[in-house]
Amino acid sequence: MTDIAQDMPWLKRAWRTVQSQVAGDRLPHALILAGERGVGKRAWAEAVAGLLLCDTPLNRDSGQPIACGHCKQCELFAASSHPDVRVYGPEKSRMVKVDQIRALSSFAVASPQVGHHKVAIIDRADQLNINAANALLKTLEEPLPDVTLILLQESGRPVIPTIRSRCQTLTLPVPGNEDANHWLTNRVRELSEDARPSADLLARALMLSGNAPRLAFDYATGDFIGLRDSALERFREFMKSRIPVGEAARAFKALGLENTLWLFETWAADLARLIAGGTPQDPDAADMLRFLAKTNSPWRAHELLDMVKESRAAGVYNASPELEASRLLIAWQKLMPVRRPARQH
Repeated sequence: MTDIAQDMPWLKRAWRTVQSQVAGDRLPHALILAGERGVGKRAWAEAVAGLLLCDTPLNRDSGQPIACGHCKQCELFAASSHPDVRVYGPEKSRMVKVDQIRALSSFAVASPQVGHHKVAIIDRADQLNINAANALLKTLEEPLPDVTLILLQESGRPVIPTIRSRCQTLTLPVPGNEDANHWLTNRVRELSEDARPSADLLARALMLSGNAPRLAFDYATGDFIGLRDSALERFREFMKSRIPVGEAARAFKALGLENTLWLFETWAADLARLIAGGTPQDPDAADMLRFLAKTNSPWRAHELLDMVKESRAAGVYNASPELEASRLLIAWQKLMPVRRPARQH
């Protein structure tokens, strides 16, 4: 089985930490893994699960254990059919619901079905509703020796303090451009020749994802970039009062709430950087943001960031993407300088 630190070298430090804890029988019963969207949190969690389930771990790199890839446990895990691994995450809604956490609790107290250990992964632990969070606390307060919980958290999306205090937290970094490009290039080679994105598209996907390689792959092979370009163009037109807010908001609705909020968050952060004399991360929107930076104070950019946080909190309760986009667009347009009527002579 491939060492994840070889496939994704930016994960090496966090992976080696867990390998040492497993080797020394010091692994905590619950881990929070934090990182930007698309840096490999799920892949890392699955690698940890594979190591914990393996019957005959191999020792490599000065005694650090790695799953063998050949035992019954590894074969079941590789086939995504291991009954002692469960993944819970937002399904039809944008939140992890209490029924899912109750199912996790039942899974935790049951005996392993085919192995000696169980692993439960909560994808988007930052999206637990209050009832789900309270149910999870009960499981965290009564840890069992044959269960490991791995909670995945997106950077900037808080996990409630009572849960955080009962877990050990590891943070995954965003890779540098070389590592990100290397991983993305290798992943694209696995596609059929007619489905491979161009080098220019890959470079643009990496830029838009902030060097998060798994997210960049989704961008390069999906429809995000085209929808995003359309939304940016409608944004420009609305800011110049050439189209109504409803028409602009529809372009963002096509992106979905999460991507819409991510875009507005990126642009507001870039506006704050430009006002402070820094460099924007999104060059496509830079000209418009530079124009706004000339006439706005830093607090206006931070006000926009706070509004994005409010929209994200509302999103947990299935807020309308179109309405949230409209609210944010109107706030952005208020940053435009007011034209004074020409003086009469």
